[in-house]
Amino acid sequence: MPDGAEVSVAVLDPDSGAGAAYGTGAFDTASIVKVDILAALLLQAQDAGRSLTAAERTYATAMIEISDNDSASALWRAIGTAEGLDAANERFGLTGTAGGDGPLWGLTRTTAADQVALLRQVFVTDGSVLSEASRAYVRGLMERIADGQRWGVSAAADTAGPTAGSTWALKNGWLRRSTTGLWVVNSIGRVETGGRGCLVAVVSRGSGTQAEGIALTEAAARAAVSVVTDDTP
Repeated sequence: MPDGAEVSVAVLDPDSGAGAAYGTGAFDTASIVKVDILAALLLQAQDAGRSLTAAERTYATAMIEISDNDSASALWRAIGTAEGLDAANERFGLTGTAGGDGPLWGLTRTTAADQVALLRQVFVTDGSVLSEASRAYVRGLMERIADGQRWGVSAAADTAGPTAGSTWALKNGWLRRSTTGLWVVNSIGRVETGGRGCLVAVVSRGSGTQAEGIALTEAAARAAVSVVTDDTP
C-alpha cells in the first residue's frame, strides 16, 4: 500500500451469504455517490407513481456512464440534495452515510459496508425497496461505463471464458483533494468470478496519484473477492 494511503473494502456473495471486510471508517464518496443519487431518484419516482422524465433519463445516463458532474448536480438538486439522499438511504438500510453539504454531493461520506448495502438494493431482489424496473435500469447503466473508466472492482472479474466481457457492473469515483493534493479513489459494483456474483465496494484516500489509487482499489477488490470465493465450496 502506498505510504499514507488508507483503504477499506467490503464484499458479499449474496447467494451463499459469504462476506468479508477490511478497514473501517467513513470516506468521501467522490463519484460513486452517483449510484446512490440515481437510486434515491428512482425511489422518489416510485413513491410518486411516476416514471423518470426524459430529462432525468438523459441526466442519469450521462451521470453513470461517463460520470458527468453537471448531470449529477442536476439530479442532486432534483432529489432534494443531502436531505433527500439521507431519507432514501434510511430506507435502503445505510447507517454510516451522510450527504455532502449544499451542492457538494462528491463530499458525501460513506463506508464500504454501506456501499455493499446499496449494491444489494440494486442487484438483489430479496429485501430491496426498489422495483425490478428500477433495479434493472441502474444495473444497465453500470454495465455500460465509458471505456476509460472500466477500472476498479472490474479487476476482480473473470477475464477469460464464455462470460468474459460481461462480468462486471460498476461505478468509480476519483477526486484530488485541494487541501492535501492527495487522491480519493473509490470503486463499487458487482463482479462475476468463478461462476459466482460478488458485490464489492472499495473506498480509499491518501494516494499520491490517481494511478496509485486505482492500483490500490484493484488490489483490494481482487483480495476481497478471493477471500469469499476461496472459502465458499
